[in-house]
Amino acid sequence: MSREHRITCPLCEAMCGLRVTVDDAGRVGRITGDPDDVWSRGYLCPKGTALGHLHEDPDRLRQPMVKGPDGVHRPVSWDQAWAEVERVLRPVLDEDGASAVTVYVGNPVAHNLSLSRYIGAVIGMGQAVGMQTYYSPATVDQWPLNVVGALLFGGMWEAPVPDLDRTDHLVVLGANPAASQGSMLSAPDVLGRLRAIRERGGSVVVVDPRRTRTAEQASEWVPVRPGTDALLLFAVLRTLAEEGLLRDHDHLHGKVSGLAEVLALAEPFTPERVAGPTGVPADRIRRLARDLAAASSPVLYGRIGTCTQEFGTLSTWLIFVLNVALGAVDRVGGSLFPIAGAWSPMFLKPPDQDQPGWRFGRTRSRVRGAPEVLGQYPVTCLPEEIETPGPGRIRALITVAGNPAVSAPAAASMDRALGSLDALIAVDNWLNETTRHAHVVLPGTSPLEHGHADDLYWMYALRSCLKWSDPVFPLQGDRPDEWEILLRLGGALLGTPVPEVDVPAMDEMYVGGLVQSLCATAGTPLTGRDPDAALAALAGTGPERLVDLGIRLGPFGDSLGARPDGLTLARLREHPGGLDLAELQAGRLDEVLSTPSGTIELVHDLLSDDVPRLLARLDRAEPGLVLTSRRHLRSNNSWLHNVPSLMKGADRCTLLLHPRDADAAGLVDGQLARITTTEGEVELPVQVSAEMMPGVVSLPHGWGHDRPGTRMAVAHAHAGVNSNLLNPGDLLDVPSGTLAVNGVPCSVAPA
Repeated sequence: MSREHRITCPLCEAMCGLRVTVDDAGRVGRITGDPDDVWSRGYLCPKGTALGHLHEDPDRLRQPMVKGPDGVHRPVSWDQAWAEVERVLRPVLDEDGASAVTVYVGNPVAHNLSLSRYIGAVIGMGQAVGMQTYYSPATVDQWPLNVVGALLFGGMWEAPVPDLDRTDHLVVLGANPAASQGSMLSAPDVLGRLRAIRERGGSVVVVDPRRTRTAEQASEWVPVRPGTDALLLFAVLRTLAEEGLLRDHDHLHGKVSGLAEVLALAEPFTPERVAGPTGVPADRIRRLARDLAAASSPVLYGRIGTCTQEFGTLSTWLIFVLNVALGAVDRVGGSLFPIAGAWSPMFLKPPDQDQPGWRFGRTRSRVRGAPEVLGQYPVTCLPEEIETPGPGRIRALITVAGNPAVSAPAAASMDRALGSLDALIAVDNWLNETTRHAHVVLPGTSPLEHGHADDLYWMYALRSCLKWSDPVFPLQGDRPDEWEILLRLGGALLGTPVPEVDVPAMDEMYVGGLVQSLCATAGTPLTGRDPDAALAALAGTGPERLVDLGIRLGPFGDSLGARPDGLTLARLREHPGGLDLAELQAGRLDEVLSTPSGTIELVHDLLSDDVPRLLARLDRAEPGLVLTSRRHLRSNNSWLHNVPSLMKGADRCTLLLHPRDADAAGLVDGQLARITTTEGEVELPVQVSAEMMPGVVSLPHGWGHDRPGTRMAVAHAHAGVNSNLLNPGDLLDVPSGTLAVNGVPCSVAPA
């Protein structure tokens, strides 16, 4: 007799509801979309159907692994694993202190209940005793959005989202929701919503160097050369001003500062001047502006493609500037601020500083002198911090659900550096390209072995909802949950021998410290309240207690008993399909903005100081070819490649190029080609297709599963090549410190 479980898929920002059947033998059967889920209404993508394969993957680690003197990883007990962590980590801490330790936080952390709620324990406890910084893929994907959100709106996680269900003219830049669903835009079936815009008489314009599946569904595709979005957007803004198309919008009166200054900065960027570098004709640029101005509810949306380029911060900034100039911000059908159903510590505004607003560059990296941005350095600083001798050298690294050997540019340097560490402790479920270097691998749980509740992605959702999923399977034997692993590692950084860390006591210290801080800090939902009473009011332990805290402090919660009719986790559990609480609403600017002036601050030195660098781009000679990245619906960065059902079909790790460029290079479809950049070279088959604009080639990221010492049989059989062997470690978006992986000059020739 099979049993059915209702869960939320944790693999991406769409947060779709699923129904999972499990037979009497404990094996996962059918996985379908949940038609009664209040959020997704039965929608699902191929990734969601693969959760059973992830759970049952024979390569997934169920026991800790310790690397022997011969370099081979072997399974050990948990007691043996903790002893080995102590053996390799303690000498580093005793000799050089926590300044010789850092943490790498992988993208899957954001999709995991335990890891997302408790990664702060490792980082916070490490920094409390001298750890200098931590690293993450944020400086390879999204940091420009966080920088712009902090400067314009006052919060690094504040960003309005396009009101897809009510707009009549959407311009999409650097996003392909046909593959990614949404990025910092949570909505099931984004592609269906784009079709609906057209069906109700509106239009969708996709600006992208590749005619993606999203572009195929749009009203129009506008090819643009990678790395030049900021030039295009400045020209659109200038055209709106020049032709008198900027409209007066009463709802933004007194709530915007700096628009006139940005219009002055736009003056040199005429459509004629930017047409050559961008590849977009001047008349088409003017029509982009006129179509936006003519629409009743226009909105622009840009994502990873606009962030991961040489001018990622300016591109992201100008999207919001244009939405302001069009009156789209805080307007139905335009760009609206979601109401997150639960409160999160990420809502806290600027960190404690001696002046209002956000400041960057408070510290610099030891070797390169890279300025800190939002507490991080570019991830490509990590290898040099490991390999360069001297005080402060990184000798120990804790990776949490991350694979920087594949996901970081200058990957050869990263791979080499990882192999030279005195202690590498990995919290991960596979022996992959990074964890093959680990002294100890501490396996976490499968997505079906832990509960789930999102918090980050409801901040970017098209509706206010809340959902909770119980685990499908209980943990077996003496396996700790992931939050317990992180607390033990945090306790070790504080000085307690790893085997002796009192995990429950650490949990009380961590959660109690958070509650006490909220009670003592101005502007939080607990300001001025008694911390002991607040902590006593919470239910459960571990992540469930923090989920309960977030729900109860949120806009629909009971405020820890102060609003008796409000929500708690216990009440949410009564609704397995979730709760639909509110739609996107206009008129929220006063509630959302936390800038020093209380307005949308469009001008900051960090932004305007980068405009001369962009202006110089107009006169730069164009390279023959540039490289850009791409992703696929059945993939998720460097993970999910060990799932047989997701690897079916044609080879996806190919080099896409236009027929004109193939002819010039002497290549035909399927031929093996060598692609070379200043960083390195790889060989792979070519795929000749007019979906690429001329002068641009595309290589998917997240592949390269051919390294010795890994244990992922399916991924190894579909190894592909690592695109980050080609991406330089010093090609940056200057304001945010984000690596530019789109628009990298390259050459292509037969292998």
